[in-house]
Amino acid sequence: MVYELRTYKTQVGKVDEFLALFETVALPILRKYSTLVGFWFTEIGELNEVVHMWAYRDLNHRRDARAALFADPEWQSAFLPKARPLLSGMATKILTPANFSPLK
Repeated sequence: MVYELRTYKTQVGKVDEFLALFETVALPILRKYSTLVGFWFTEIGELNEVVHMWAYRDLNHRRDARAALFADPEWQSAFLPKARPLLSGMATKILTPANFSPLK
């Protein structure tokens, strides 16, 4: 297994709007291609951030899932045009669990 940790920086004051859009529009689409491990937002530290983690069998599975997602017309029309104005940045990390990790 590999995990993708994605961090989105929202415009100031837009976390709630982004969370609502993600839950109602993005999540049903994403779940067709990927497995959600967790979803968080910051309250202390770097504010206006949304962090989510996805599980994949391997990097090939991630590549194929992301390609299918970006080919999905609903993703292109229903989510991306509404999400982009709410965001000011994004980062992603691919993580491999240690042998003793509960998420192995």
